[in-house]
Amino acid sequence: MKPFAFHPEADAEFIASLEHYASITPDLGDRFYDEVHRLIADACTMPQVFRFIRPPARRHLSRDFPFGLIYVDQPDRIWILAVMHLHRAPGYWRHRLPRS
Repeated sequence: MKPFAFHPEADAEFIASLEHYASITPDLGDRFYDEVHRLIADACTMPQVFRFIRPPARRHLSRDFPFGLIYVDQPDRIWILAVMHLHRAPGYWRHRLPRS
C-alpha cells in the first residue's frame, strides 16, 4: 500500500467537511471520517482502478456521502488533490494538479 499526502487545500476541505458533519451529530462525523479514509485506503491499495477525471487525476466516489476523492498516483505516494463535495462547481480543484 502506498503512502498518501493531502494537498493543503484538500486537507482544509476534509477538515471543514468533517467539522460540518460532526456538528450535526458526532456519529455522523465519525462515519464521514471513516468513509474518507476508506476511499484513501482503496486509492492507496489499487490506485489504477478508479477512472480518470482529468488525467493524471482520478476520482473515487463515496457510497454514503456526496463526496469524491480526487487524487494523482505518483511514484512514491498518492497525492490527494481534493475531498470534493459533488454538488460543488466541478473542476474547482484543477489548479492543484502537479505541473508537468
